[in-house]
Amino acid sequence: MTSSTTTQIPGYVVGTWDIDVAHSTVGFSVRHMMVSKVRGYFRDFSGELVTAEDPAQSTVVARINMDSIDTRQEQRDAHIRSADFFDVGNHTEMTFRSTGVRTDGADWTVEGDLTIKGITKPVTLELELNGFGPDAYGGTRAGFSAKTEISRKAFAVDIDMPMDGGGVVVGDKINVELEIEAVLRTA
Repeated sequence: MTSSTTTQIPGYVVGTWDIDVAHSTVGFSVRHMMVSKVRGYFRDFSGELVTAEDPAQSTVVARINMDSIDTRQEQRDAHIRSADFFDVGNHTEMTFRSTGVRTDGADWTVEGDLTIKGITKPVTLELELNGFGPDAYGGTRAGFSAKTEISRKAFAVDIDMPMDGGGVVVGDKINVELEIEAVLRTA
């Protein structure tokens, strides 16, 4: 790591990290009935981050169990799991695999391939580095926030439910928000 990178990322630690699911959130929001947003999250996910000596060479791989969707309304969740939306019976997992990390001053992005329902599309996550430091158990933790917007129709989640008078019940644009806490693996 160059000295300019060291000063740019205080406390930066090189290594392999596992997502701490108990302290992380994979969430989303979508326009509902053209007037509000419904928020939800996935309860079951995992991931590995590798922070490289050169941060631009870092990588991330994540897996999300599609059956673990939770929008706080079981009937809606069951419909989202159905063939109308995620078709969980045939597509149990969503995956993300990074293809690049870029910085423009203090702004970071992670580019990668997102796969939903067997369809892979490139996405760019706006990344915030929240910090690196010791935890209360003798380990090391890192925190990251990220967000992006995707089109559900681009991933064949393309049900249209038109409303009388115009508009649709569920919007196309999905806002994805991640709050990730990761634990450094020990040798």
